[in-house]
Amino acid sequence: MSTEARSLPMNPAEFENIARAEQRFWWFRGMRRILFGMLDPVVRSRRIERALEAGCGTGYFARQVQERYGWHVYPVDYGLAGLRYGRDLGVGRMAQADIGALPFPAGAFEAVLSLDVLVHFPRGEEGGAVVELGRVLARGGLLVLRVSALDALRSRHSEFAFERQRFTRGRLVRLVERSGFRVLRCTYANSLLLPVALMKFRVWEPLLGRPPASGLAGTPGWLDRLLYLPLTGEARWLGAGHNFPLGQSLILIGERS
Repeated sequence: MSTEARSLPMNPAEFENIARAEQRFWWFRGMRRILFGMLDPVVRSRRIERALEAGCGTGYFARQVQERYGWHVYPVDYGLAGLRYGRDLGVGRMAQADIGALPFPAGAFEAVLSLDVLVHFPRGEEGGAVVELGRVLARGGLLVLRVSALDALRSRHSEFAFERQRFTRGRLVRLVERSGFRVLRCTYANSLLLPVALMKFRVWEPLLGRPPASGLAGTPGWLDRLLYLPLTGEARWLGAGHNFPLGQSLILIGERS
């Protein structure tokens, strides 16, 4: 499998929206809660000192990981726009890098996280990036991926953010296993709101016919709280070791063979 894949950028305009929303917006808060609930029992038995976040955006999540687990996190991103926000936040060790050609030696990290990044590769070119993540991960090291799920859920926001593909569970698992990893767990998430998402993206948005736009626009406080509630329930369910058969995102935890 080729390791010559090159990252393609997210829409630079979206970084401003992310920087404004990621601390308090319901989706970011809920997905962090879900991911940490899944990771907490896994990392307790592992010795992790150095972790890479490949595709860190503003670096806010990298800082959250470092504060929660005490790891030395190295956040990298292809887009300079996100890194500028991270430096304003005081996030350390940030660097511009292409996850298809990372500037680190083999086996440099005990954990590699990459959230919502593979979706920006054209379909068929994501394999080289996963191989490269494995190259910089120590043997037995932890891989954490999150990707958008199900082509039927493509939206105005997907187009605006330059999302180029979505995954099914089977395709993501096969990709990771072919790249030299053992899958420990792979589940859909953001599942309880799936009927709402299908109605919005497949009925309401086509009916209105509006151009691509960010989905991170301001949400009234009452609605933000209402949308956050299902994710808190999912966090408890997934944290207890259960999975969902469908959802808007996929979360995969694996280790390098």
